[in-house]
Amino acid sequence: MTPLDAAWLTVDSRDTPMHVATLAILSKPKNAAPSYLQDLVDEFQGARSFVPPWNLRIRQSALKNVLPVVEEIHDIDMEYHVRHSALPKPGGERELGVLVSRLHAHQLDLSRPLWECHIIEGLENDRFAIYIKMHHALVDGVAGVRIMQRSFSESSRERNMGPPWTRRAATEPKREHQADAALSPTGWASAALTSTRSKARSAAGLGKTVAHMISAAGNRENALTSPYDSPKSVLNKRISPPRRFGTQQYELERLKKICQAANVTLNDVVLCICGAALRRFLLESNALPDKPLTAGIPVSVRPAGDMQVGTAISFILSTLGTDIADPLLRLQAIHASTSKAKNELQALTRKQIDGYTLMLMGPFIGSLVTGLGGRTRPVFNITISNVPGPQKPLFFNGARVDGVYPVSLVTHGQALNITCLSYAGKLNFGFTAARDTLPHMQRLSVYTGEALDELETLLLAKAPTKTGTSRRQKAG
Repeated sequence: MTPLDAAWLTVDSRDTPMHVATLAILSKPKNAAPSYLQDLVDEFQGARSFVPPWNLRIRQSALKNVLPVVEEIHDIDMEYHVRHSALPKPGGERELGVLVSRLHAHQLDLSRPLWECHIIEGLENDRFAIYIKMHHALVDGVAGVRIMQRSFSESSRERNMGPPWTRRAATEPKREHQADAALSPTGWASAALTSTRSKARSAAGLGKTVAHMISAAGNRENALTSPYDSPKSVLNKRISPPRRFGTQQYELERLKKICQAANVTLNDVVLCICGAALRRFLLESNALPDKPLTAGIPVSVRPAGDMQVGTAISFILSTLGTDIADPLLRLQAIHASTSKAKNELQALTRKQIDGYTLMLMGPFIGSLVTGLGGRTRPVFNITISNVPGPQKPLFFNGARVDGVYPVSLVTHGQALNITCLSYAGKLNFGFTAARDTLPHMQRLSVYTGEALDELETLLLAKAPTKTGTSRRQKAG
C-alpha cells in the first residue's frame, strides 16, 4: 500500500472507522416473485468467484501495522459479508436513515476482506436498498463510483448479472502480481524506502505553492484559502462512535441554471448552499465563528479508466463564506476562492501534487494517530465532495436504481462530511455526522434545500416551481 492508503488503516478505530459506503435504493421489477429478495440474498451469499478489490485482505505479518500489503484470497465467508435486514413499518426514509446510521457506525473486521454488503427490505412502495461499505484504504470516491457503475447495467432487460464482486470491468487492466520476494520483510523495507525517496523528490518545486499558502493566511484580499487558517468550531471536536445520516436530492437542471446565471461552477453552488446551511445551523445554537468556515474539497487525480486499488485524490481548500449574510456575495467569494485554489493545483506536476497532498494530509493523519485530532486547530473545518456519477438510469436484473447516496467517514476534528453524487439527472447529497457531537444534524439537509430555493429566487427572478423544489429526506 502507498503511505496514504496505509494511513487510513493506521487511524481506523472504534470511534473513527475508516470506511466509505454507497446506499442504492431500487424498485423491484414488475411481477417480482414473493421470494425475490431472499433469492437475491442467496445468490449474493452463494458467490464463489471474486475480483479485486472484493477479495483483498491485509496480509498477516509482524509488520502489518507498519508496512501493510494486501493479498488475494478465494475462500471468503459470504454469510458474514452479505447480511439481510428488514425495516420496521412504515419503511420510510426515517427508518432507513436510522438503520444506515447504525450500520455505518461499526468497524470493518480488518482480518477479513475489507467490505460488507447489506440487503435491506421493507421500504415503502415495494422498494429495497443495498448498502455496501468498503475501507477507504482500498477505494476513494471516484473508484467507488466506478465499481458501482460496473455492478449495474443500463439495460432493464439484462438478467443473470451476478453480484458486484464477480463483475470485472471490460476495460480493467490486467493486474501485475509482485514476486514473492517483494512480499518478504526485506521486500517491504525496500518498497518503503523507494516510496519515501519518490515522495521526497515529488516535493521539489513546491516552494512557490507553500509560499502562496503562507502569504494567504489571514489576508482577506487574497482569495487563496490556507491550511490551518480555519476557525475552531463545534464541527471540529472529538467524536464518539454513533453516527447520523441524512440525504437530499435535487434536479441537476436547477443547479445548472443557477451556474449559468451567476457564471460559476456546480461545485461553487454546492459549496454556497452548504455554507448557507451551516451558517444558519450554527447561528441557531449561537456557535457561528467570526471567521468563515473552510472546506477541504477532494480532487481526483485518477486517470480515466484507472481501476487500481487505493486512493488517488488531492485536496483544494475554499472558504464557505459563512461570515457573509448575502447569498450572492457568498457565492462570489466562494467562486474566487475555488478558482484561485484550482489554478494553484493545476500549475503542479503529478509528482508535485503527490508531495503537496502528503504535506497537507500528513499533519491531519498525524493528529489522528497521536490523539491530537479535535484538540488543535483544524486543517480545514469540513470535507465537501462532489463526485460525478452515471447520468443514465441503471438497473440490476430488472430492478431500477432510483437513487444512489454516498455515506462517508468522519474523524476526530471533522465531525461532519457532506458528499454529493450525480446520478440520472439528479444530485444526491449524503450528510454523515457524529451523532453526539452534532445533535439535530438532520436540520442541515433541510437548510440546504431552502438555501437552494433562495439562490434560485435571487438569480432567476422567480420562485421555484412546485415540481422543482427539493425533496426532503429525513435523517437517521
